[in-house]
Amino acid sequence: MISSTQRFLLSSVLAASLVGGAHAATPAPEGAAVYFLTPTDGQTVSSPVTVRFGLDGMGVAPAGVEREGTGHHHLLVDVDELPAMDQPVPSDEHHRHFGGGQTQTSLELSPGQHTLQLLVGDHQHVPHEPPVMSEKITITVE
Repeated sequence: MISSTQRFLLSSVLAASLVGGAHAATPAPEGAAVYFLTPTDGQTVSSPVTVRFGLDGMGVAPAGVEREGTGHHHLLVDVDELPAMDQPVPSDEHHRHFGGGQTQTSLELSPGQHTLQLLVGDHQHVPHEPPVMSEKITITVE
């Protein structure tokens, strides 16, 4: 069963893809930064992994809510190449959306090394200009 938040995310990504082309970039507040509260780079953890997001210099607003100086989190899991910065962030197992304004999640990850990176998107899931993204961290799941 698809939740109303998931349905909204899917419809907004689909609508944006039907329009095509580049999207007007939403300006990022000066000095805005996103980072991991947990886990930390190099940490060994067990699954499920609790991931907590930190954000400075801007606020969190759900997808679909256009409010200056805000955005919502996207978690990139084991992504080698960043998504297009002028398009909505894809939604799949490697690009996790938190369009409800969530600031943490619990991830089931297989044993081994994994990379995590945060990317803030605007009301349409498009990264800000300049992009507000964390450093990529590597964790080991036992």
